[in-house]
Amino acid sequence: MDSLNQWQPLSYDQKLGFVSEYGKDLLSLLNPRKEEMILDLGCGTGDLTYEISRSGAKVVGIDASAEMIGHAREKYPSLEFRIDDAQKFRLEPCCDAVFSNAALHWMKDAEGVARSVWNTLKPGGRFIAEFGGAGNVSTIVNAMTDVLTAEYGIHAAARNPWYFPSPGEYSSLLERQGFTVLVYYFERPTRLHDGQDGMLSWLGQFGDDFFHGLSPDEIREACIRIGEKVYGNLWRDGAIYADYKRLRIVAEKPDHHK
Repeated sequence: MDSLNQWQPLSYDQKLGFVSEYGKDLLSLLNPRKEEMILDLGCGTGDLTYEISRSGAKVVGIDASAEMIGHAREKYPSLEFRIDDAQKFRLEPCCDAVFSNAALHWMKDAEGVARSVWNTLKPGGRFIAEFGGAGNVSTIVNAMTDVLTAEYGIHAAARNPWYFPSPGEYSSLLERQGFTVLVYYFERPTRLHDGQDGMLSWLGQFGDDFFHGLSPDEIREACIRIGEKVYGNLWRDGAIYADYKRLRIVAEKPDHHK
């Protein structure tokens, strides 16, 4: 397993490309238009930023990970990417839309995100996003908690880096900021690559926070044990299907001059 607590862009692209693939469906809701200014929030390695740019829109991608931004700049040198914190970024109210795929559940200061998005949108601007909702990957989280508590004495819940709100919770948060909101909540079982090793790849990319203080050998053994625990519920058709539950957001900053 690779070193802890850093994004691994090459592995992300090679083994977790489904993140961007599912995001392409979200682009139809964004419906980017020529000359619009669009911000891709939590852009990762830039694949969806590039897809947005193909519409003729002007697009900027931001991500807190220097590794991800570095890889995005290598892949798409003609596009603008910035290292920034989506929970407290500052841009002038210049954007027609803010787009975010599979990123907001890493941002526990959800009110900070909503405020930052609001401040960067023009009146009438839209916020289109999809991320993990209540119960997302609960089978995997429960298996991690069981293994790490029983075998390593780790209080896994205290290390959980994710924010998985209910539809009502997130709608209320955005409405308090001033948005008008539509929220969709749905199950999306997601096939992981690498067959029986699919859980190892997923944990290696997304589970770093849970494994602090363990040696590489201990981490690998813990991941194998976690994989064994989830097989009964998540294994089918020769692969692990992670129990994803998603929130899809269509929100608008009202234009009082309409």
